[in-house]
Amino acid sequence: MADAFAFAFTAALNPTLLAATMVMLFAADPRRLMLGFVLGAYTISISIGLVIVFALHQSGAVQTTQHTLSPAADIVLGLLFLLVAAVIHSDGDARLRARRRAREEPKEAPRWKQALDRGSPRTAYVVGILLTLPGALYLVGMTRISKSGEAAGVQALAVVAFCVIMLALIELPLLGYWTSPDATQRLVRRFTAWVNANARAIIARVALVIGGLLLLRGVITLLG
Repeated sequence: MADAFAFAFTAALNPTLLAATMVMLFAADPRRLMLGFVLGAYTISISIGLVIVFALHQSGAVQTTQHTLSPAADIVLGLLFLLVAAVIHSDGDARLRARRRAREEPKEAPRWKQALDRGSPRTAYVVGILLTLPGALYLVGMTRISKSGEAAGVQALAVVAFCVIMLALIELPLLGYWTSPDATQRLVRRFTAWVNANARAIIARVALVIGGLLLLRGVITLLG
């Protein structure tokens, strides 16, 4: 089950969540907005995660496909992650990024950002639900938890832990804001600057590690 949490850490590196954190952190009442956002995110991510994990478990799909589809899925996903790491490391997407920058024009802020800018905790709760709808990494993580073969209670706790890790970009500033708001604002500014300066290297290294682990696991399971 431990490999599922690797996807949680990767899912936490979500630019949208970071942007939402920055919007709320410098709002007039950041703590209440961030608390509403986190509660909304927990509501959707934990609820859907439990449904996915126990629906797969009860359907018997885990037992019948574990030795056939799981190694192949690991190998394919591992190769995809390695391909992403190679493309980013070699700057192979530079031309595509240059074209996007050339086409970029000033755009109106997204509706979720506008809602947070002038919103209430209730609005933040709704935005938290909308921005935390399941993505690919989340779905893969839930599948891994379902395939773990652990008891139902352990799987339920794993779903909660996965969601807590995935939302760390919101949780840590919220915790810091309650204890030391001024220091938290300074740290978030530095962290944002660091991520912006090193985002490509971070993504490439995370993709390389996850891809290598998935590929190794798939090959070992297939040969075993």
